[in-house]
Amino acid sequence: MEALRTASVPSGVRLEPIRAPRRLAPYAYATEAAVLQDDEELADGRLVLLHDPDGHEAWAGTFRLVTLVRADLEPEMAADPLLPEVCWSWLTGALGARGVTYREASGTVTRAASHYFGGMANRAPTTRIEIRASWTPQEVPTALGGHLTAWCELLRQCAGLPPTAVPFPSAAGGGGAVVPLPQRRGPRSTR
Repeated sequence: MEALRTASVPSGVRLEPIRAPRRLAPYAYATEAAVLQDDEELADGRLVLLHDPDGHEAWAGTFRLVTLVRADLEPEMAADPLLPEVCWSWLTGALGARGVTYREASGTVTRAASHYFGGMANRAPTTRIEIRASWTPQEVPTALGGHLTAWCELLRQCAGLPPTAVPFPSAAGGGGAVVPLPQRRGPRSTR
């Protein structure tokens, strides 16, 4: 937990510890984050570290990181058929760029469009991307801070901001170009 509490946090990301789920593992630690720019929340999420000293077959280890990341998108960006693959590559790329090792990564990338009717008809339609993922960190506990920093970079990418300090690798393994989501226009709709 100390490695997570003292990890390097990129600019614009606000972290706050939250109550961890109790039924997923004997031990857990959780934090939530928001990416802020000019007092506007561009993306948010939570990261949970699970620990089972007896190990867990599906985890292939005794620790597991679980995340949920959400961000609103422009409708044009949400229509891109490659968006789910790109968003998943932001996660694996952020972990790779931080030099942390992991195994058993799995998850989903979901696009959701909301259209409002009746008493809510005055709201503009919204589109949101949601990443739910989990992976087993290796080199625990020394590398856990790197996992948290990589997760913060994922949040920044989903918010439409470029990576802060470390470039993301290309599929070939070298340095590659990063294409951030365009920043949203206008105020964020209320949830």
